[in-house]
Amino acid sequence: MNYWPQFEGLEERLRGYLATVQMKIEADERTVVSLGLIDSAQKALSAAHTCRREDIDILLVYITTYALSSTIPPVIQRAKVPVMLLNLQPEAAIDYGRFNKMASRSAMTGEWLAYCSSCPVPEIGNVLRRLDIPFQQVTGILHDDAACWEDIESWLRARSGCEGA
Repeated sequence: MNYWPQFEGLEERLRGYLATVQMKIEADERTVVSLGLIDSAQKALSAAHTCRREDIDILLVYITTYALSSTIPPVIQRAKVPVMLLNLQPEAAIDYGRFNKMASRSAMTGEWLAYCSSCPVPEIGNVLRRLDIPFQQVTGILHDDAACWEDIESWLRARSGCEGA
């Protein structure tokens, strides 16, 4: 994405969020295929092909920050599997005391973008509805939100047919 260089550490931070999600959903009975941070149409097409090649059963879409709706539907349309949008904030709230003391607007914007996962979820959801693609949405906090992760796990178990396990 063109704006990574503008916001020092943002890309690495978002990759860390993705790694946390992967760690939380990994299980002995489950294979996780990580598509990485999709931030361009080219990466979306590559990710879509990976979904087909790996024959995935469910697509978890964690929108880590503002995302163009044009990068996500191509993956979902080609995957042709159930979709779960993960609307996960890194923490319950931005530390506004620290935020307001930041020296530059660029640093402030980067911090805001690190908490912006809920911003594009309505847009992505509306695009999927217009495309008549059903999806589930789970909203919560990346860390320290047991109810959120139990909800995600129940959807994954239901999809794998292991609900009683």
